[in-house]
Amino acid sequence: MNGLWFLPIGILTGAYGTVIGAGGGLILMPVLLLLYPQEAPALLTSTSLCAVFANSVSGSIAYARMRRADYRAGLLFAAATIPGAFLGSYMADFFPRAAFQKVFGGFLALMAIYLLVRGKAREAGKAGGTGGPFTLHYDVTESDGTVHPLSYNAMVGFLVSLLTGFIASVLGIGGGIIHVPLMTYVLSFPIAVATATSTFILMFTSLSSIVTHILRGTISPDWVRTVSVVVGVVLGAQVGARLAKRLKGSWVVKALACGLLIAGGRLLIG
Repeated sequence: MNGLWFLPIGILTGAYGTVIGAGGGLILMPVLLLLYPQEAPALLTSTSLCAVFANSVSGSIAYARMRRADYRAGLLFAAATIPGAFLGSYMADFFPRAAFQKVFGGFLALMAIYLLVRGKAREAGKAGGTGGPFTLHYDVTESDGTVHPLSYNAMVGFLVSLLTGFIASVLGIGGGIIHVPLMTYVLSFPIAVATATSTFILMFTSLSSIVTHILRGTISPDWVRTVSVVVGVVLGAQVGARLAKRLKGSWVVKALACGLLIAGGRLLIG
């Protein structure tokens, strides 16, 4: 397949990945596996990670203009995902991967069903966190004046992010698809802030994974394909950020649930 076809694929991937804060790898990776069944998975993963990194950088720039991301939480959570990812890479060989993937795939599918049934996520309004020695209280104010009161336990957030990095590394899936629902329903982040912050966090986690591929010599040699998809996701991320601005929280949750179903189905099928 001509690598230039990945330009429109990248645009769609970038737009969707930015809307749900997951980087788009859960869409791109199955497409790569379908189109290149004979190619080593590690090479395809490196292409997907380059796209996720480009998506997260472009999306973060767009969200920065909106002042929607929480950088205080983002830097803390990013710091936790990186050691979690390294730990997951080390521990991956100790898990019966096939069984673990199916169990977790079922969990993601159930989470998607829960989100579709519940159909709601907290937007701007009263913060949902509780008190405690590690609880932080502050506001995130968007460029249009929308105020998002935050109240969350930083220690729980750090542990959640450590777990996210670990699971994403073990399973080989993007951490954003796990991070966003955990930030929303465990830490009570507004869905708008959660998706923007997750996009910011993905810059660090995807870059660390790319560096690992470079050191292992598993970067894809198909630069036409990689550059095409990277250019596509950069453009698509800008579109996705604007769409996220216009979409209600309930529609973002539905988009996230669809992503969870796709990721869960991929893990269940193998």
